[in-house]
Amino acid sequence: MIIGYTAGVYDLFHIGHLNLFKNAKGMCDKLVVGVTVDELVAYKGKKAMIPFEDRIEIVRSCKYVDAAVPQYDMDKLSACKKLGAKFLFVGDDWYGTEKWKEYEKEFAEAGIQIVYFPYTRGVSSTQIQKALELVRKDNLEDLK
Repeated sequence: MIIGYTAGVYDLFHIGHLNLFKNAKGMCDKLVVGVTVDELVAYKGKKAMIPFEDRIEIVRSCKYVDAAVPQYDMDKLSACKKLGAKFLFVGDDWYGTEKWKEYEKEFAEAGIQIVYFPYTRGVSSTQIQKALELVRKDNLEDLK
């Protein structure tokens, strides 16, 4: 059985997340998705709009996901080793960066391949959050 792993916050779930899961599932028998806990999101200097319990349930309910697990730290190599994953799936926005070139070496030594999928252009949770903030601001202006 080929196991694949990917991880993220998955706040404001969108088509980019779905595309990642769909593409990843096409390359493995079992897809395990790590969902970042709220404490780790805060550690990264951000705040999820959707609470962890809701985000993990949304991910768990996706037909391409075989299991959703909490992600308590950024150590994806340890997670892959623990799960017996042969693949780590990530967006290609990380491809070619110094950090990920190092990861590729470390993962290869462990027999795990990093697979980069095309980032879904024009959609991100950050963009959705910014649009919501603008809409809310406009609505407040209209109430004055």
